[in-house]
Amino acid sequence: MSIKMPPFVSQLMAFGASEAATKASRLFVVIAVARLLSPTDIGIAAAALATGDILKSLTENGVGQRIIAAKDDALEATCATAHRLFWIWCLGLFAVQAAIAAALWLSGGSVMICLLILVLAGEYLFMPAGLVQVALAMRAGKLRRIAAIAGGQRVLSNLMSVALALVWPTAIVLILPRLLTAPFWLIAVRRLQSWRRAPGIRPAPVRPFLTFGWAVLGIEVVKALRMQADKLLVGLLLGPQALGMYFMAFNAGLSLASSFSVALSVVLFPHLCASDDRAAALRQGMTLSLGLIAPAVILQAILAPWYVPLLLGDDWAHLSDVVSVLCLAAIPTILWTAAAGWMRAEGRPGQELKSTIFVTLALMLNTVVLAPFGLTAIAWGYLVVSGVTMTLAAYPALKFAFFRPINERLTHA
Repeated sequence: MSIKMPPFVSQLMAFGASEAATKASRLFVVIAVARLLSPTDIGIAAAALATGDILKSLTENGVGQRIIAAKDDALEATCATAHRLFWIWCLGLFAVQAAIAAALWLSGGSVMICLLILVLAGEYLFMPAGLVQVALAMRAGKLRRIAAIAGGQRVLSNLMSVALALVWPTAIVLILPRLLTAPFWLIAVRRLQSWRRAPGIRPAPVRPFLTFGWAVLGIEVVKALRMQADKLLVGLLLGPQALGMYFMAFNAGLSLASSFSVALSVVLFPHLCASDDRAAALRQGMTLSLGLIAPAVILQAILAPWYVPLLLGDDWAHLSDVVSVLCLAAIPTILWTAAAGWMRAEGRPGQELKSTIFVTLALMLNTVVLAPFGLTAIAWGYLVVSGVTMTLAAYPALKFAFFRPINERLTHA
């Protein structure tokens, strides 16, 4: 007799399996670049990736979530407006990123970094033709298949990186596959969920998109800064070689948790929106996520002195302490991800934005203050600061999920 898992659990497991497959393939990339590329080359690629990811966060503007939350009688009108906004926004982002690359080149910046930023901009040309379909698929509960598509694209990208590293060991091997696999994603999502704008449908007003989207957009930009600004600061303060080592330590330490965090944020929002008892749904999301990730990252931290030199080579063994510390930062990150999903489901994107700014500024200040003392000091500061600030930011969600009066819980039981 088979045991049927609750939808949230099965969807989270599906995204978790997708991320596990991605990380397994990413492991080959880490091994290859550690042996074939210098820390300076890796640092140059990391700077381009950080810049590109910060700009790509601007695509998370809340438009897709308007489709997910739309009423049935307003769905077609919402999709029509969303489709137009996706095209305007993504083409604008392509132009902005291309202009940044050109400005860096004209100001005497690294030609390689300029080229890498320009290559990353090419992704925006593929995205708008599939984003409405992705939102509709999520609305229809096809999260497991979306996870399979996303995981398949990343696995393919990672395998391309390994192949390119073997024949062309330069910084571009970490960048170019992201562009080359974009058509795979587009074809797959359009086959998963068909949609064409119905003739005669009057588009929904733009104003509600802007009202909801400004805070969501701010949140995603600040969230990207939280994930990437410390890398840019390390590169500026300590140089590309130190950035390359920090980038590899982050990939070895926090990549598993960051991927799980992304999966949780994708799955938790529709789960909370659909739940009649939002406190119970949030409690389930937090306990399950922490129960899965905390033992894994603690074990990862303990084993880092053994697996870092084994996977990356003896030249990288000195980074094992940094990796061990960064692993533990996954625990407050998962807690905050769940809390942020609850704030957005409750219609409080402004509160999420303020909290995300608070966390981000604290982590950036940590990097600036501790950079003169080396990467290990930065990692310890990252762990302490993230633990304190993310727990404080998550307190309203923790209170809602676990510390409501008992009579309120019984009412929803």
